[in-house]
Amino acid sequence: MSVVGLLAASAIVTTGGTAGGTVVSGAPAPSGTAGAAERAATAESRREGAGDIAFSVPSGTFRGEVSVSLTTSVPGAEIRYTTDGRPPTAASPVYSGPLRFTATTQLRARVFVAGAAAGEPSTALYVARSVDATHDLPLLVMDAYGGGKPGREYRDVAALVMDPKGGTTSLGATPEPATRAGFHLRGQSSATFEKAPYRLELWDEDDDDVDHPVLGMPADSDWVLRGPFPDKTLIRDAFAYELGRELGLRTPRHRFVELYLNLDGGPLGADDYQGVYLLDENIKRSPDRVDITKLKKSDLTEPAVTGGYIFKFDAYAAQEPKLPCTGDTRTCWRDLEVVEPSADDLRPEQQAWLARYVQRFHDSLRGPNPSDPRTGYPAYIDVDSFVDLIILNELSRQGDAYIRSQYFHKDRGGKIVAGPLWDYDLGFGAVPGSDMIQGWQFQPFSFPGFPATTDWFLKLMQDPSFNQKVRQRWQGLRQGPLSDARLREKVSRLAAPLTGAAERNFRKWPNLESRMVGPFQTKTSRTWQEQLRMMEDWLVQRAAWIDSSGWRVTAGPFSAPESDTGPKTGTPPALPHLRGREGH
Repeated sequence: MSVVGLLAASAIVTTGGTAGGTVVSGAPAPSGTAGAAERAATAESRREGAGDIAFSVPSGTFRGEVSVSLTTSVPGAEIRYTTDGRPPTAASPVYSGPLRFTATTQLRARVFVAGAAAGEPSTALYVARSVDATHDLPLLVMDAYGGGKPGREYRDVAALVMDPKGGTTSLGATPEPATRAGFHLRGQSSATFEKAPYRLELWDEDDDDVDHPVLGMPADSDWVLRGPFPDKTLIRDAFAYELGRELGLRTPRHRFVELYLNLDGGPLGADDYQGVYLLDENIKRSPDRVDITKLKKSDLTEPAVTGGYIFKFDAYAAQEPKLPCTGDTRTCWRDLEVVEPSADDLRPEQQAWLARYVQRFHDSLRGPNPSDPRTGYPAYIDVDSFVDLIILNELSRQGDAYIRSQYFHKDRGGKIVAGPLWDYDLGFGAVPGSDMIQGWQFQPFSFPGFPATTDWFLKLMQDPSFNQKVRQRWQGLRQGPLSDARLREKVSRLAAPLTGAAERNFRKWPNLESRMVGPFQTKTSRTWQEQLRMMEDWLVQRAAWIDSSGWRVTAGPFSAPESDTGPKTGTPPALPHLRGREGH
């Protein structure tokens, strides 16, 4: 096996290339979870085709200039390379010696023998920076090669993750992973924030998704960057997810990170710091996320057609494919969107089968004996998951609870399960007008011209058997994870690692004393710590009211919220709480 010799000549590249393809640096890391057979097989096949180029300097950030040499073990080969994001071809420059870069550059290389590609391509990412910084939270560095802020379509970006070692990390630390990726704006009202949320998708050398473990989370290609902005505690989503997991609900894994996002063509600088973000798993069918059977296009009859599905209520924003409801239009559900299979993969027979199944559940709530295990709702839903969802949603009083970003999943041969949880950043007393201590969130409502989404949860709570399960479950949880002491402790524990990061975040985004944050009214304070205390106190007061209520339900279907509780979301759904399709 010969090695291409290194020549003395050098080339100086002074401008970073625009990423035109979809590549990852090196071979993907193995799956983070044993038993993920389908992903492990894919990862193994990609490892076998790993790039045939060795880079003298691994992917990472640099100051000033970086010099990179390339070698290969492919016999009789020459190396051709590009720096503009496009894959190397037989017309690309031939490597003849160390390459020196002074700006962010995506270096792609491939071996050629007798003018033909003879090996797998390889990529390394070099992100120029003009600043040094040390952090105690994980860092996510993203550089868009001067492409500016993205819209709704994916745009190429270099993504580098630095996990603290010994309590700290820095912009100069070795990233793991360092990967080519795509990102785009997500959300609806939140997309207008200066501190914007993004979808992040990791890409391989063949312009396809590639799975990488990130910050201890199982390997996957799809991630969500949520930037707490109206949530001035920074922790409400994480609080809901951790509490939900304690209750036994399915929730996304997540890690707090501090984001640097460089959108211009210059080096990464201090002004590219974007503050504290929550890096979430998105909601999808996979062995490590929603572990349900993959529904194939050929699965059109029972039992195959019975699963797996993911669907959600997304009031006023649901898109096709949606599940139709038949019957009384005054009580029919609305805006129930099928998430998986995707619109491209879902067959009409599958959509129709799921709609019939959901219809039977819907109708069972109106039958003469709704709790009958054979003919009532227990025949169609995982009752315990619905009990736990109602408890968490009522404790949170999230304005969008039950009607937006409300997910369900159904495996083959199984019942409808509530969850995964999603989108609680405006719950737990965050928004004036939606922070009422008294009253029920499961009570359906509608504003003029906007019909209610569903009355499922009210109908369940009006059933004595289900209501008793909720009361008993609540009483047990109040002796454990929902006790006053545990609720306060959870807030403190989640906040403790963020102390330094929160200070940096609010220097970047000084909105603690701002009443309006985007379209939302928010609670004001002089310090971040005051925001945490307000959340703790609200939680304890809300739990005490639920204790005193005994979970009594007196409202009829589709009645308006009680006058002493105020409007359910504080404003009509036109539409500060509207999240839109990108909620997942």
